[in-house]
Amino acid sequence: MFFKKRQPVETYDKDTLTPVLKCSICNGEQVAGFRNKHTGEFKDIMLIRSAGDLQKFKEQYGITGELEKIY
Repeated sequence: MFFKKRQPVETYDKDTLTPVLKCSICNGEQVAGFRNKHTGEFKDIMLIRSAGDLQKFKEQYGITGELEKIY
């Protein structure tokens, strides 16, 4: 009751997908997702409203370090 359930780490294909932040130049909105290394296609996963949201995304997929920003 005092401890949070640990979320299982979800997986993604690290050979073909790169985690990125897609940022809007106009309003500063950020969306975390994955970009296909071969086609450049972006698949959005979650809207980032705060640093906590970004941390949650990284923990959910086991990502460390900074994410590349695309515009």
